[in-house]
Amino acid sequence: MKNTTAKIALGTWAWGDTSDGQVFGDHLTAEDLQPVVADAMAAGLNVWDTAYAYGSGESEKMLGTLLQKYPRDSYQLSTKFTPQMAGTGDNEVADMLAGSLQRLHTDFIDIYWIHNPADVEKWTPALIPLLQSGKVKRVGVSNHNLAQIKRADEILATAGFHVSAVQNHFSLLYRSSEEAGILDYCRDHDIDFFAYMVLEQGVLSGRYDVQHPLPAGSMRAQVYNQVLPQVEDLTAGLTKIGAKYDASAAEVATAYALAKGTTPIIGVTKPKYIASEMKAASLDLTPVDIIELETLAAATHVDTKGSWEAPMA
Repeated sequence: MKNTTAKIALGTWAWGDTSDGQVFGDHLTAEDLQPVVADAMAAGLNVWDTAYAYGSGESEKMLGTLLQKYPRDSYQLSTKFTPQMAGTGDNEVADMLAGSLQRLHTDFIDIYWIHNPADVEKWTPALIPLLQSGKVKRVGVSNHNLAQIKRADEILATAGFHVSAVQNHFSLLYRSSEEAGILDYCRDHDIDFFAYMVLEQGVLSGRYDVQHPLPAGSMRAQVYNQVLPQVEDLTAGLTKIGAKYDASAAEVATAYALAKGTTPIIGVTKPKYIASEMKAASLDLTPVDIIELETLAAATHVDTKGSWEAPMA
């Protein structure tokens, strides 16, 4: 059953950034993020996505601390088992979950994900006892292609469970999951599709261009600054369409992902972004808007597939 209570989920990847801010260009403290959590919860944006992999537990720890003042039934937690970070014990999925539960100050996770399909046959069965125990309410798979999603579902079905959610990279610049039929499959099978990197780490926010590049020294700058000239027409189009709705480029890019039937995961680091997400959730783009944006995106000839991703098709 679908039970996502917010149209947009809030991502905390940047919350686990290193002390020198090498991934996103910032190092955030609990003091920085407390007003973000307060504004989000007040606005009803209560689905929080994290992972042990985000700073080796630092993101989970920060989120767990900041959510402690709220009743557990007032928010949903989404975190992940990352195969590449597993040890050599007999039950590494349960062990990584135990650490996440401790850091998040909870006794259950609403959606627990296999972070990538490193070994579907090995890791998926280990989720079954966690579902049976109630420590995990729903299972999701991330960065899986359609065949891997179906195989994970077959494995879970042997115990009466199913894949409840898929979390893949999806944006105007990267529609591989749509092209591979994954969005249609999720729609047909009542599976939530969570879209991450909807704003391509800020490139589609309208805040960056050739004169205003991403923060020097960060990993995202290394990846994206070189393609800023190619995306200028797209960001201009986002800004132009936004002007019709009194919305920003970032809000239009998020509204596009919503229009495609996904639940965007938007990284939030400042309170001002909460009002922006509420605006994005209220936008109703027209078919003409969507065609224009997709045409501009195709003309960029930019491939933003992450180094950790395999092609979906």
